[in-house]
Amino acid sequence: MKTIWNNFKELLINTLDSFGLAWWVEIATQNPRCTYYFGPFLSSTDAKTAIKGYVEDLEQEGAQGIAINVKRFKPNTLTIADDLGERIDRKVRPAFSGQI
Repeated sequence: MKTIWNNFKELLINTLDSFGLAWWVEIATQNPRCTYYFGPFLSSTDAKTAIKGYVEDLEQEGAQGIAINVKRFKPNTLTIADDLGERIDRKVRPAFSGQI
């Protein structure tokens, strides 16, 4: 039953994301000057639950000045490195894939 729910949830997230209605976590850091997008998520609650892990990872990498925003939209690029003037396109995965 859990597999059926996971498949349905993934289909629903992908559908919402295609219309720009899925939830995403936007994390901007001052040092380095980057903006990261994590998602998509089915709900703002799901997105907010995942924030702690993303922030911990960025802090371990030495990021400072972290600002977080949860919003419904569809990012064009998942990582924007302002300091380097580049956009890094990470592969989009549903939020629940690979999370435990």
